[in-house]
Amino acid sequence: MEITLVEGDITAQRVDAIVNAANSSLLGGGGVDGAIHRKGGPAILEECRALRASRYRDGLPIGQAVATTGGNLPARWVIHTVGPVFSSGEDRSVLLRDCYANSLQVADVLAASSVAFPLISAGVYGWPVEDAVRQALTVLNAVDPAHVTEARLVLFGADTYTVAERVAAGFS
Repeated sequence: MEITLVEGDITAQRVDAIVNAANSSLLGGGGVDGAIHRKGGPAILEECRALRASRYRDGLPIGQAVATTGGNLPARWVIHTVGPVFSSGEDRSVLLRDCYANSLQVADVLAASSVAFPLISAGVYGWPVEDAVRQALTVLNAVDPAHVTEARLVLFGADTYTVAERVAAGFS
């Protein structure tokens, strides 16, 4: 699987699936989640409401992933995953890595060949950017999905992109 870093807006990515750093309600929110729901339109929210009424009555658990339509987005699907809130007193990195691994697994089930990820948990959930990139790359480099041939890590802002390039250059 080819892994690329891209500075930009995840809602503009022309890939089979984009990953949404969702909140557990699946009903939209701020940051990446809000942008995806706004640009994707009401079809995404409609499918999320149906998921809440059936499989996820208590919300989507942290680290799990589920797909909906891409609505008006260039991507065919949105894969929603809930990242953990950063804690300096508790190691939640396994949950963060689960977000990437489970999203890739959902993409593979959908037979998506290209997937774009945001930097999960690095916004309002407070995960330090450098470590968030390291956690993402750890999973993306270790997994060998059957269908996904391209994974993009879409980084919002030049500063975040610069940190990600530095981490990726020293990654082994």
